Amino acid sequence: MGKRSRHIESVTEVVPQLDAEQVMPVEVAIARHRGRPGALLPILHAVQDALGHVPEGAVAPIAAALNMTRADVHGVVSFYHHFRSAPPGRHVLQLCRAEACQSMGARGLEAHARAQLGLSPDAHHTADGRFTVEPVYCLGNCALSPALLLDGQLHGRVTPARLDALLAECAGREEQAA
Repeated sequence: MGKRSRHIESVTEVVPQLDAEQVMPVEVAIARHRGRPGALLPILHAVQDALGHVPEGAVAPIAAALNMTRADVHGVVSFYHHFRSAPPGRHVLQLCRAEACQSMGARGLEAHARAQLGLSPDAHHTADGRFTVEPVYCLGNCALSPALLLDGQLHGRVTPARLDALLAECAGREEQAA
């Protein structure tokens, strides 16, 4: 029998790159936090605060700076619901799904929000990019449930009518800015 030759194909790894405007915020976050114990979470928070999300291209430089694998960093980004890997809409609506809010009608409020925004149950972003709807687990406002955050502002005892008013306020602010 003849010898069989083994041929190993080289695999070119594709690592996502940062856009030019994303480089500086990522570098600043790394420089500011890399020396801290447990630096990964503060870096990820700083990147998301600056860019609205943690772009895939940020994973490799963060991993290299912290002597971690990209899989480790990606695992943290994908594990925590707080981190987004895609840019959010212009308005972010975070609806509490914790027990107190659920007992006071949070599921119905979420269904109402999705209907008003034209979102299916599994969609998070409106087609026009105006809104991102995210479930969160406890906003710490249990005494005033159901609660939500809209563009970082906490609202309690939210009814469908109050939600409609809040969404209309967002539309009004957009019209004024235009």
